[in-house]
Amino acid sequence: MLNGIDPLLTGDLLKHLDEMGHSDSVIVVDAHFPAARIAKRLVTLPGTSSPEVLAAIRSVLPLDDTPAVDLMTSADGSVLDVQRELMASAGVDDAGVRFVDRFDFYDAAETAYAIIRTGETRKYGCVVVRKGLVGHESA
Repeated sequence: MLNGIDPLLTGDLLKHLDEMGHSDSVIVVDAHFPAARIAKRLVTLPGTSSPEVLAAIRSVLPLDDTPAVDLMTSADGSVLDVQRELMASAGVDDAGVRFVDRFDFYDAAETAYAIIRTGETRKYGCVVVRKGLVGHESA
C-alpha cells in the first residue's frame, strides 16, 4: 500500500501504466468482454465497476489529445448511463469522446498496451484511454 495511491491501483496495474508511452492505450472493459483472448497484458479486478477503475487510473494517468477516449457505440446508438459515468470518470465531455463500432473497438483492444477487466456487468461498460504526456494535461 502506498500513500496517495488509489487502492484499486495494484502493483501490477501501476507497473503497466508506468511502462506505457505517449499515445499507448489502456482499455478498461466489462465482465462480458473477451479480454483473456485479446489482451497482451491483462489485469483482472473482479468486484469493481468500470467507472471506478477508470477514475483510479485517471488519478495517475494524463490523457492524450482529444479524443483521448473511445467508447463502444451501443446497439441502438444511445448513450447509456454507464457510458456517461465513464465519461465523468475520464474527465471528458461529449467533445472529448469518440464512439466506435464494436469491431473497431475490438481492433483497438488488440493493439492496446494493457486491458483491465473489471467486474462490471452493465453492457457497454468498456473504454479506451490513451496516455498523454506526464505533466502536460490536455485541455
